[in-house]
Amino acid sequence: MSHPPGYDAGLILTFRTEQRGYVMAALSGQLDLASAPALREELLNLLRPAASRLIIDLSAVRSADASGLAVLVGGGRRARLLGGFLRLAAPSLAVAEVLSTTGINQHLDIFPTVKAALAGRRVLTGLAGFTTGVAGRSADNLLGRIRLPATTS
Repeated sequence: MSHPPGYDAGLILTFRTEQRGYVMAALSGQLDLASAPALREELLNLLRPAASRLIIDLSAVRSADASGLAVLVGGGRRARLLGGFLRLAAPSLAVAEVLSTTGINQHLDIFPTVKAALAGRRVLTGLAGFTTGVAGRSADNLLGRIRLPATTS
């Protein structure tokens, strides 16, 4: 299913519900002040008790600002309140730079690929030590918190 919540504002959201209970979404365009209200509304519609596990592919987002990313933080908070999560996947270097510069990467779970987001593991192979050109920061710093899988005894 496809919904263009911010089409006039330069952002398109497409989504589908997976059999495993995940909602897979993809954003394309610009995630900014103009598109933030429409995205907020769409996330409120998507996140509900029966569908509280959301993965958003950011690979086609050309640019982002703090106001657009703040909507994602709010969506993550709502997902957690519903017992789920919001995971961001595959941000472009431009988006990763804004995530890091604003510190929002410390409040969201960010994964290098959609596959890694589905698995819930950050696969940093090949990224460790990779300098992005963002003030000399490495890509692993731009990917947010690393959560280790819980071990059972």
